Amino acid sequence: MQNLDNKGSIAALPSGHGARWWKSFGPQIVIGLVAGVVVGLIARQMGTQGSEANWLQVALSAIGNAYVSLLKLMIPPLILTAVVSSIANLRRLQNAAQLATQTLIWFAITAFIAVAIGLTIGLLANPGAGALVDAAKAGAPSRTGSWWAFLNQLIPGNILGMTASSSVKQVGERTVASTQLGFNVLQLLVIAIAVGIAALKVGERAEPLLRFTDAVGAVVQKILWWIIRLAPIGTLALLGDAVASYGWDALGSLASFSASIYVGLLLVLFVVYPLLVKMHGLSVRQYFSGVWPAVQLGFVSRSSMGTMPLTERVTERYLGVPREYAAFAVPLGATTKMDGCASIYPAIAAIFIAQFYGLHLDVTQLGLIALVSVLGSTATAGTTGATVMLTLTLSTVGLPLEGVGLLLAVEPIIDMGRTAVNVAGQALVPTIVAKRLGLLNLELYNAKRTAEALEAELPAH
Repeated sequence: MQNLDNKGSIAALPSGHGARWWKSFGPQIVIGLVAGVVVGLIARQMGTQGSEANWLQVALSAIGNAYVSLLKLMIPPLILTAVVSSIANLRRLQNAAQLATQTLIWFAITAFIAVAIGLTIGLLANPGAGALVDAAKAGAPSRTGSWWAFLNQLIPGNILGMTASSSVKQVGERTVASTQLGFNVLQLLVIAIAVGIAALKVGERAEPLLRFTDAVGAVVQKILWWIIRLAPIGTLALLGDAVASYGWDALGSLASFSASIYVGLLLVLFVVYPLLVKMHGLSVRQYFSGVWPAVQLGFVSRSSMGTMPLTERVTERYLGVPREYAAFAVPLGATTKMDGCASIYPAIAAIFIAQFYGLHLDVTQLGLIALVSVLGSTATAGTTGATVMLTLTLSTVGLPLEGVGLLLAVEPIIDMGRTAVNVAGQALVPTIVAKRLGLLNLELYNAKRTAEALEAELPAH
C-alpha cells in the first residue's frame, strides 16, 4: 500500500496496513456491484405485495436514494469552497486562461467524436425501421430544452443558487402540497467564480476569508470521504433496486434501439477514450483503474451530479490532476460534459424517431444534430439532461417532440450506461489538459490505487 509524504511523493505505509485486497476501495465497489445484482434478482423473484413493492425492494430503494441524497448534499459546499480556493490559488499558475480554453476545446472535441459515432451507428443500424413500439405511447415531455433557459440559468436567483419546486398530489381524500428545495450547479459555479475573482482583486484584506474557506473546505472533504466510503453499500442498494425494478423486460420492441445506444457507449468508453489517453503518453490501465470507482457509481446512481464529488476526488487523488484545476473542470464537466446523454443518445434517438415516423434526414439535418450535440449540452445544465437535450435536438431539426414518449420504457436502462460514459469523460478531459500543459502529477497517476491514497490529504500544487 502507498501514501503521500509531506512533499507529495509516494511513501510506503506501514507493513500489513490494508494488505488484504478486499480492503481496497475498487474491489469493495466490485463486491457491491455483484451483490447488488444477486440481491436485486432475489427481490425481483419475490414479486410485489398487491400493488406495492416487496419489503426488500423498498429497503434497497430507500438505502440507494439516501446515499445519492448524501452525495448531493455535499455538492454545494464542495463547489463553493473548492472553486473559491482554487481560483485564489490559480494565481500560482501562469496559464489559468489557457487551462479554461483547453478544457472547453476538449469538451467539444470529445463530444463531436461521440456524436459522429452515434450518427454512424444510427444510420447503419436503422433502429426505427420496423420498430414494433406502440404509437399510442408517443407524447411530448413536460420539459423541453432551450437556449434562453440556459442563459437565464446563468443569473443566480440568490446567493446560494438555491431553487424550489412545488407539487400537489392527491393522497386518499386529501390534497397534499409540497415544496422541494434544490440547487442549480451552474449558478453555484458563477457565484463561486465571482467570489474567488473578487477575493483576488481585494488582495491581502481577503486573506481571512480565504483561510476560512480553506478550513471549511477541509471539513467538507473529510465528511465527503466518510460518505464516499459508504459507496459499496450505496452501489449494492442502487443496482439491486434497478435490477428489481426494471430487469430487462422493458426492452421488448426497443431492443434494437437500446443495443445501438450501448454499442455507441461502449465504443466511446473502451475505444475512443483509451486512444486519447494513449495519444497523450499515459497508461490506459491506470486511467481506468483511477476513474472506475466513479464510473461504477455513475452507472448505478444514474446521476452525474450525485457522482460529482467522487469524480472530482478520483480525478485529483488517482489521476493526478492539480486540485486548483480539478475543482474547476470537474463541476463544469458535470453540467456540460455529457458524451452519453448529450451526444450519442440524441443522435441515435433522433434517427430512430425520424425512421419511426417515416421522415428523411438530409445532410443538413444530420449536421445540425452534430452541432446541437456539441454545443447544446450547456443548454440543459441544471436540468434533467437526456430528455431535455433530446427535445432540443428534435426541435432544431424539425422532428416531432411526441417521439420522446416512445423511448421512455427503456429510459432507466439506457440512462445507466449514458451516465457512466458521462462520468468517464468528465474525468478524462481534465487529465488530458493537465498532461498537455505539464501539470499532471505522474507519480500519482501511475501509483497503486488504494483507499488510503484516495483519502490522503494532498499538498497544494
